Amino acid sequence: MISLIASVFFAAATPAQEESSVMEALSEKPVFSENATAREMIDGCRAMIPADVEIRGHINRRSRRGTEVAAYRYILKRSNGKTDLTIFDKNGKSVEFKKEGRLLDTDITWSDLTLDYLWWNDISFDTVKESETTQGIICRVLLLKNADRTVRVWIDKRTGAMLQAHELVKGEVKRELFCTSLKKFDDRWAPKNIEVGPPGAKYRTKIVVEDVK
Repeated sequence: MISLIASVFFAAATPAQEESSVMEALSEKPVFSENATAREMIDGCRAMIPADVEIRGHINRRSRRGTEVAAYRYILKRSNGKTDLTIFDKNGKSVEFKKEGRLLDTDITWSDLTLDYLWWNDISFDTVKESETTQGIICRVLLLKNADRTVRVWIDKRTGAMLQAHELVKGEVKRELFCTSLKKFDDRWAPKNIEVGPPGAKYRTKIVVEDVK
């Protein structure tokens, strides 16, 4: 599926940085025309993701009451088209994981952190939703498909920021992801906190971006 470590995408998180709600942050000059195609919108999303980057942060899985049930730190590196992910436990020891399915005992997947679905070639507007408001922002809604996998994404029609995504199975939402806050770094807004989980679940996993190099 998904993340947004996405769209007006990655940024370091330092004390001097400004943090904002999604709606407050996305007030930039429009980058798309009203008649932008689905392919143009996805290309705009892709262009925002640095080709070479190192992202550090942490992953926490909590109950709705706030009880922590899993906690990890991660380092994600992208270089020359290759992505490497290292996950560490509370003691700083790297842990093995499988790329298929959920990562360890969290709700996130490999795709949540790497955004690989943005490079799938079957791209179209969602004929049911097509345009929808999320967090007060008008978005175009697209479907991305690869074999039997489908992801629905919400992209800000002004800036190209991906604000929300759903993994679909037989047309039903299996997991959902949304950005809850952004930070600004070198004049670029990027997700700071991202939440992932099945609809209505007792537990939800938060991805926090702390630093980007």
